Amino acid sequence: MSEERYQQRQQQLKERVEQRVAEATKRCGIVIVFTGNGKGKTSAAFGTAARAIGHGMKVGVVQFIKGEWESGERNLLERAGAEFHIMATGFTWDTQDKLSDTRAAVTAWEQGKRMLADPSYGLVILDELTYMLTYGYLALDEVLTALENRPAQQNVVITGRACHRDLIALADTVSELRPVKHAFDNGIQAQAGIDW
Repeated sequence: MSEERYQQRQQQLKERVEQRVAEATKRCGIVIVFTGNGKGKTSAAFGTAARAIGHGMKVGVVQFIKGEWESGERNLLERAGAEFHIMATGFTWDTQDKLSDTRAAVTAWEQGKRMLADPSYGLVILDELTYMLTYGYLALDEVLTALENRPAQQNVVITGRACHRDLIALADTVSELRPVKHAFDNGIQAQAGIDW
């Protein structure tokens, strides 16, 4: 490709991008969903949290399913001012107690609802929320209502596999992480600082 043709192509691309930027005039909080079977959904959410804190936003995190084990992201984000509430039961296949897991999910969700009603939170992360809906621990309608009625400028990130279609429909941005290859499949242990 000649230099002249390359410059023409890049100029056309620049014009299209600038037009789309000019057309984006609304200012409001958004709902982001990170879903799929691939690794990195929570890491993507916490990357968004780091970005928000870096811009002076108040960040709240509710972690469903996660246990009380150490997390590098939590270590860093709590020191930076993020508020964490953790369901702390661990994975449902460990507890095997639906009643206890449901109670723990409802207790964690109460913190999420509180944050979603508070305009001082610029970002609320509902990590692994999708499982709570899949397993019937939380009512879908209640979750959707809380998301729809949140403060207008508040942003929300939801993570987890098998996101319900109604949450996907409500979301403004949805990214699906797809597994291509995973070290664990080759017998490599999870590592502090890389996997948690």
